[in-house]
Amino acid sequence: MEEMSGETVVSSAVPATTTRTTSFKGSSPSSKYVKLNVGGALYYTTMQTLTKQDTMLKAMFSGRMEVLTDSEGWILIDRCGKHFGTILNYLRDGAVPLPDSRRETEELLAEAKYYLVQGLADECSAALQNKVRYEPLCKVPLMTSSKEEQRLIATSNKPTVKLLCNRSNNKYSYTSNSDDNMLKNIELFDKLSLRFNGRVLFIKDVIGDEICCWSFYGQGRKIAEVCCTSIVYATEKKQTKVEFPEARIYEETLNILLYESQDDATIDPPDERYRLDEDEERERSERFRRFHIKRPDDRTHHHHQ
Repeated sequence: MEEMSGETVVSSAVPATTTRTTSFKGSSPSSKYVKLNVGGALYYTTMQTLTKQDTMLKAMFSGRMEVLTDSEGWILIDRCGKHFGTILNYLRDGAVPLPDSRRETEELLAEAKYYLVQGLADECSAALQNKVRYEPLCKVPLMTSSKEEQRLIATSNKPTVKLLCNRSNNKYSYTSNSDDNMLKNIELFDKLSLRFNGRVLFIKDVIGDEICCWSFYGQGRKIAEVCCTSIVYATEKKQTKVEFPEARIYEETLNILLYESQDDATIDPPDERYRLDEDEERERSERFRRFHIKRPDDRTHHHHQ
């Protein structure tokens, strides 16, 4: 099976057993085709491409270096052929799109260094530095099961911040600023999860009756809750208002740091903490501080379904 890409034909091949080493002497370098076997991948390309830039390939095909050929005239290069087509495209065009994955970019960098294609090597190195800089710093689980969420919170040795954000719970229209405030709550959650990564467990939730609500847990129990949603009774219709109580959320996040474990031995083993009977669980849930954010001049009621 063969793939054709520009001047290149790639296929799998088994190198011939008979080989010889010679200095390459080509005629009509602008038009002559060269047959290359790079680690079992076969390429046709021109002398013009191979000698276009000052690389190891130019040294090989200008007669300055000896090359190894098989009995059928294929020039053998003992390298993986996976990225050789990209090397040729860079020599032709002076630019190529780099791989999306870090691993493949590292592979291409190794090949560019081997063939002394300095420009491509520099581009790969710069891309890898950027990939390091912008790789995610933390992972936030998205919970879709109440039981799994309770288990995760109860067994974590870190304080926990949970944002429940679910627009589908609403049956009324939103006030004019509600969409912006919903987005601001989500953006603040992302900023806090980066800032306190490693110290606090951050969870996103799409289950429950609220539209936008923050919950704060310490040592497996809920400490505080900030509900950002209320119902506004307008003249003829009800509307849902979403607030953005930034200062209150920051305050509760800092408060939750008081529940960081300094010594894991001082906390009950996770399995024991999770085995709460219903009465104890109910007692714990009644102890947390609940805040409903609303303006004093609004006739509002907390949104429940």
